[in-house]
Amino acid sequence: MTQPDLSTRITGVFHGAVRTPWEDKPPSAIHKSPVTGPQTIDFDGFTGDAQADPTVHGGVDKAIHHYASDHYRLWKNEAEISHTATPASFGENIASFGMTEDTLCIGDILRLGTATVQISQGRQPCWKLGLYTGNKRMPYLFQKTGRTGWYYRVLEPGTAQTEGEIRLIERRHPDWSVRRVTQARLTRKILPEQASVLADMSDLAAGWRSAFAGMTGGNSSENTSARLNAVPS
Repeated sequence: MTQPDLSTRITGVFHGAVRTPWEDKPPSAIHKSPVTGPQTIDFDGFTGDAQADPTVHGGVDKAIHHYASDHYRLWKNEAEISHTATPASFGENIASFGMTEDTLCIGDILRLGTATVQISQGRQPCWKLGLYTGNKRMPYLFQKTGRTGWYYRVLEPGTAQTEGEIRLIERRHPDWSVRRVTQARLTRKILPEQASVLADMSDLAAGWRSAFAGMTGGNSSENTSARLNAVPS
């Protein structure tokens, strides 16, 4: 199997603290600010970053969120975000150009600065994304377009910083791009035999493997109202 020579530069590293940005709503750490210099990465992600609810954000399978800055131009052209929006407007930890959901695959292992990371899943957008961007349609638009970004698990801790390199070092599942798997997970439009492959893919995040296991019998129903609309208690 020929592995693509894929690398780029980090154009931004962002950390966030837990805040309460919306009255009568749960706290969030979606607001991220740029940080400079080498940033320490351990198995839970950047040590300077935080998650408000570790049951749905963070954890070993969602330690670092990477978003392709290539998409910002598209969102602006579609008038879905402000023309002044800059990277971290979607709460990402890492920004770069030249790597997208189409060029990366689930299970890809990359060198992120001096750390080694692996793509574990795409992002499942929630209602907080709509409130934070000021566009309540944004969670649906993320799902519709597949421009969701992706999460890393950390295989080897290290450091990363702006202008550092990201390089693909191993491709394990070339048939399963981040876009393909994420859209299958979010739309549940997948053949049972394909769902079975993903359910058995050890490199895929545990929660997503479980979801695909449920689709192996052709079950395409899922109640997403709490994630996309409702405000948790």
